[in-house]
Amino acid sequence: MERVISVEDREWYVVIQTPDHSTDTLPLLLLHGFTGSGAVWQTVVGQLAQVRPCITVDITGHGRSSAPWDVSAYRMPVVARDVLSVMSELGWARFHLLGYSMGGRLALFIAQDAPNRVASLCLESASPGLDAEEERIRRQAADERLADAIEADGVPAFVARWEQLPLFETQSRLPADVLERQREIRLQQRSHGLANSLRGMGTGVQPSLWDSLSRLTMPVLLVTGALDAKFCDIADRMAQRIPDVRRQVVSNAGHTVHLERPDEYVEVVASFLSNTP
Repeated sequence: MERVISVEDREWYVVIQTPDHSTDTLPLLLLHGFTGSGAVWQTVVGQLAQVRPCITVDITGHGRSSAPWDVSAYRMPVVARDVLSVMSELGWARFHLLGYSMGGRLALFIAQDAPNRVASLCLESASPGLDAEEERIRRQAADERLADAIEADGVPAFVARWEQLPLFETQSRLPADVLERQREIRLQQRSHGLANSLRGMGTGVQPSLWDSLSRLTMPVLLVTGALDAKFCDIADRMAQRIPDVRRQVVSNAGHTVHLERPDEYVEVVASFLSNTP
């Protein structure tokens, strides 16, 4: 089922998938990464929806949701409140939360800001931000330069460069149709939406959440691909600070575990959810 939910003057595109059998379990909300949309979850959401209802959204600036010109609409606290408003409109006071990369940073922000709403938290290839101010300043400047380039050169030129990042090197082994679908999703984005997303909720402008990890009250699953050394290290460091944590490394996968090893990914996430009410 597809819905468009208005939050103030912003529209959120939402897709809801439910199990074939009746269930009263809490739903799973999935948050995609930068340049993505709810459609990126198609390799896994069908199977996960047999475990519990699944809700995918297009985050502000992405996919079919609004892409405001005002950067303030992209700030992490604003986007987090929008997500909570969407879930309230759908009738869910509590839900399970899964986020990948940028969506993982957003999910973590929601979990620490509204812990009473989040039954469990699954983070895939995500970080709590940069803990050193000097790093944040450098990253913010880099994100601003990238945002300017996206607006100047357009989405196709940006996507061609983005897909060549070492972070996504392991995606080259994906089936051609999967790669093409990811490229289509990226090419459907709007240049100002991507640029403002970087300016509003990029890693450089996000406040560090490292110190709040020890205060997370819900069960947390940290998933990374074994070939993604940077984010494996980040997740290992996070696991040392989170009270109720499960750490999972998926072999032969890089940054996008849900694309590169969908069956293993579903098994890991489903197992985690089965042990959480």
